[in-house]
Amino acid sequence: MNLSGTERKNISIGLEVDIVEKHNQRTDELTRGFVERILTKSATHPHGIKVLLETGEVGRVKEIYEED
Repeated sequence: MNLSGTERKNISIGLEVDIVEKHNQRTDELTRGFVERILTKSATHPHGIKVLLETGEVGRVKEIYEED
């Protein structure tokens, strides 16, 4: 099952995700990391929920890796 990065309910702290940072939006270059904070307050966002990764990068979730 592929969870949508556009819904806040699918994202939790510590989850492994791929994000696209603002400066990479044109190229869709993805950055993988673990969610430290969820920055989007609304339940959904058409371009993906904005998160802060543990490494400090900020971007919108494009892919969610489910925990085993």
